Amino acid sequence: MANELTVAVLGPGGVGGLLAALLSRSGHRVICLSGEQTAETLRARGIQVRSARFGDFTARVEADTELREPVDACLVTVKDTALDAASARVPAPVLGDGLLVPFLNGVEHPAALRARYRPDRVAPAVIRVESTRVAPGVVEHGSPFAEIDLTGTDVPRPRLDTLAEAFATAGPATRVLEDETAALWAKMSFLAPFALLTTRYGLPLGDVRTRHRDELTALVEEAAAISQACGGPADPAQALARYDAFPAATKSSMQRDAEAGRPLELDAIGGALLRAAERHAVPAPVAARVVGELSDRTGGAARR
Repeated sequence: MANELTVAVLGPGGVGGLLAALLSRSGHRVICLSGEQTAETLRARGIQVRSARFGDFTARVEADTELREPVDACLVTVKDTALDAASARVPAPVLGDGLLVPFLNGVEHPAALRARYRPDRVAPAVIRVESTRVAPGVVEHGSPFAEIDLTGTDVPRPRLDTLAEAFATAGPATRVLEDETAALWAKMSFLAPFALLTTRYGLPLGDVRTRHRDELTALVEEAAAISQACGGPADPAQALARYDAFPAATKSSMQRDAEAGRPLELDAIGGALLRAAERHAVPAPVAARVVGELSDRTGGAARR
């Protein structure tokens, strides 16, 4: 890769739109991949970002409905529920040697993507940020931080380092982690209790951690035990301390999806957690009950 990269962004929503705009502002060529209507808007107006951390600015991007040329990297920033349909916009022969960088919740998507693309070019990433698409091409970045962990078991380290440098220069604090499993489970074990309980009760985190403290603690302990069995980190006390430090009004993205009537990532988060528990014979009665209740209430069934 040269210093100036060509980066495709599949799904220029809250996260994808923010990264696309920051990379473009930093001097990289950015091609956003979306439906035709969104692509027309992005071609005409660019991406407008409102951010206390990165400033308010508009970035010009290219836009198309499908990847039609090789790129250095393609960032996958759709929800897991849209992954199969969206992947059709990135034909494997066109991507070729380019990195595929999924910013998805859960732990099962890398294997699915490696079955479709070059396994040694799939570089999973984790991002910690609150960023929302409020209209096509308009992104509000609400958190005072944006942090990326980039990994990829078989991806050549220089490729990861080059992309990480591009991210870091554009704005988000970025690090390359050697252990892909640990990186994905660190997020999964923290996200799952937060997402499942805020959605189950329709309450922000502050109410969940006070009114449903015992349930939250039990679910955090289950998630930590599952993570540990899978080769990830396990520190339930630290997870609870992090929850306690969040603003009381914090909502999970799954909860926001439920409020908006959008499909839930229940299978990618809750279902995957239970499947991992079953594989490793880790008891997870609270997780099983909460996932079951959410499945019954929303119709967003989780596979077992």
